[in-house]
Amino acid sequence: MDETDRLKDWDRHHLWHAFSQMASYDGAIIQSAEGCWLETVDGTRLLDGASSMWCIVHGHRHPVIDQAIRDQLDQVAQVTLLGMSHPVAIRLARRLAELAPGKMPHVFFSSDGSSSVEVAVKMAFQYWQQRRTGRRPEKTTYLAVEGAYHGDTLGSVSVGGIARFVSMFQPLLFSSIRGPTPDTYRLPPGIPEDQLCSWYLDRYRQLIAQHAHQLAAVVVEPLVMGAAGMVMAPPGFLRGLREITRQYEVLLIADEIAVGIGRTGTLWACQQEEVEPDLLCTGKGLSGGYLPIAATLATSEIWEAFLGDYSESRSFFHGHTFGGNPLACAAALANLELLFQEQTLQKLPLTAEHLAMRLAPLASHPHVGQIRQRGLIAAVELVADRATKTGFPWSEEIGKKVCQGTIRRGTWLRPLGNVIPILPPLSIGTEEIDHLADGLMSSIEEVLGKQRTAV
Repeated sequence: MDETDRLKDWDRHHLWHAFSQMASYDGAIIQSAEGCWLETVDGTRLLDGASSMWCIVHGHRHPVIDQAIRDQLDQVAQVTLLGMSHPVAIRLARRLAELAPGKMPHVFFSSDGSSSVEVAVKMAFQYWQQRRTGRRPEKTTYLAVEGAYHGDTLGSVSVGGIARFVSMFQPLLFSSIRGPTPDTYRLPPGIPEDQLCSWYLDRYRQLIAQHAHQLAAVVVEPLVMGAAGMVMAPPGFLRGLREITRQYEVLLIADEIAVGIGRTGTLWACQQEEVEPDLLCTGKGLSGGYLPIAATLATSEIWEAFLGDYSESRSFFHGHTFGGNPLACAAALANLELLFQEQTLQKLPLTAEHLAMRLAPLASHPHVGQIRQRGLIAAVELVADRATKTGFPWSEEIGKKVCQGTIRRGTWLRPLGNVIPILPPLSIGTEEIDHLADGLMSSIEEVLGKQRTAV
């Protein structure tokens, strides 16, 4: 057995992979990467069409981020933020406060996106328990969106809404209220498209009005619900939800982990509807995809509820050993500055337009129900019957088979059931988009047959 075979054997038997059935696991083993490309241990090159789980921003091995990490390594690799600090965490907190959508000058670091949501949920709870004026200890419940995904820790699962991820752990979770999925592409029967946003907002207004006395916060993925299948909210929904939460004195937690750091076309998705949340969670692309780091940004109103004499025990009771790690902070600072130095956001509309143009021919395929896109978040939904939008049975693994085909054609994609998400690095070029689109089209035709010649 050579070294490559040995690694594959050990990978299957010793390394327990997330969200993977290990009885049949056979994933690629990546030994190196550069730009938008991955290389496996057996020398196969793969375009990273999923940004290594939606987090690579400027590509792999960007020299500026590489150098920032090396420079920090010469200073200090780990400093806890429990009782001490270090310059790069301070600078990153300051930079995030400057770039926040609204006045959110206080930043709490954690190690991953799930934890940043956990932090926000706990902050919202503790805020209502101990704010100086208008203390509301009865506000202990959360309103989440059906179909939402906010992470895998127990608090973040409790405000999630994907049954497959939630049902197993239900006895461990706190209860939360669920609102309907605000979906642009699935019009409720009898609702005209121009009334869709107001229809959803009416339902949320009713829920929030009914439960405002007990609601600590509403948790939402701004503009796009990722793990739900890249579901796009109607224009104006986020802004309307913000107005309703203000009216009924409920906090708004914006989960920008997947949609932030430029992914939807602006630095923060909230900015597209001029929304200022009370708490904002960021992760994934925060370090450019280099190192684990996440952050929860808070307004001064929330921050001030945690201030007081030591004897009052008003501190935020949460902390991670590696939250605000110096190496991760250095990568994050370099990543944020590159967005401006390389004018990444200014270039993004043309990149997104080219991706939309290359995916457009799939709209005529009899088993493509919808193509969804906002910025460099796109998704192709595969259906058994286009006319009725009937989906394939989950057990048939149609999405998985299509992605196996794209891998054979040189592009790594990972399905969400029978939805194929497409989230390449923001630095992807037009020729690389062509490679991705050609491989995806060929794979769909291989698995599901040829496309029609007309819509």
